[in-house]
Amino acid sequence: MPPFIIRPATRDDVPVLFELIKALAEYEKLSHAVTGSAEVLAEHLFGERPCAEAILAESDGQKVGYALFFYNYSTFLTKPGIYLEDLFVLSDYRGRGIGKALITYVFQLAKERGCGRVEWSVLDWNEPAQEFYRHLGADILPDWRICRLTEF
Repeated sequence: MPPFIIRPATRDDVPVLFELIKALAEYEKLSHAVTGSAEVLAEHLFGERPCAEAILAESDGQKVGYALFFYNYSTFLTKPGIYLEDLFVLSDYRGRGIGKALITYVFQLAKERGCGRVEWSVLDWNEPAQEFYRHLGADILPDWRICRLTEF
């Protein structure tokens, strides 16, 4: 049996998934930005109109990492894409290939679904993550900046 498994999240996983989201926020020094709830997350993942998907990594009977993603669209490629919102593994479980397995799972889904690309963001100070992504063959685009509007 492998040391971990990767699987789609279920509604029953939402409470622990939300705890992992809060752990990611703490790692990124953004705990203050978490204003949502497990209940709202459940609705967005498993409600009448799901707008995101999540996968979990389990090791030693514990949920130790996750990826959360959703569709975007490229007009230039005229293909859907996947935007990887979160990729996170608890610190005690890093270095075991779990992060690579999570992101590879998302890449495989994108391929199976006919997507043109997978995109994500990385914080400028997070050198370990940047190195991990470069090692996977990803380009970190120097000339693009994220724009955000939160009140409309």
